[in-house]
Amino acid sequence: MLTIQLHNLLFHSYHGLYEEEKILGNEFEVNITLLQHTVAETITNIQQCTNYAAVYALVEQRMKQATPLLETVAQDICKLILQNFSLVDVVSISIKKIYPPMVKMQGSVSIHFELKRS
Repeated sequence: MLTIQLHNLLFHSYHGLYEEEKILGNEFEVNITLLQHTVAETITNIQQCTNYAAVYALVEQRMKQATPLLETVAQDICKLILQNFSLVDVVSISIKKIYPPMVKMQGSVSIHFELKRS
């Protein structure tokens, strides 16, 4: 099993339930872990593993689509990765809203989702 991780991907996006979030947007941090079955004893070319640059491009495109719930965004990203990268068996994602619009709150909020190929 091969683990591929994308750490601290930063996006300015317009996800959220409140009008303020839809207008001003927010900062989000995305972390993704991919578990991939290996196709060769020794990996020697990109076709034998998951291209993390292509995964990033997919995530970047989805983060541009304003969505009320982060849970929906996480589920969509996991489904897209499994649909587009046949070597991936498990996708785990966390999305952190760095500045949640909550009065007197200091800190951030995040969700975590994992999806396995069936």
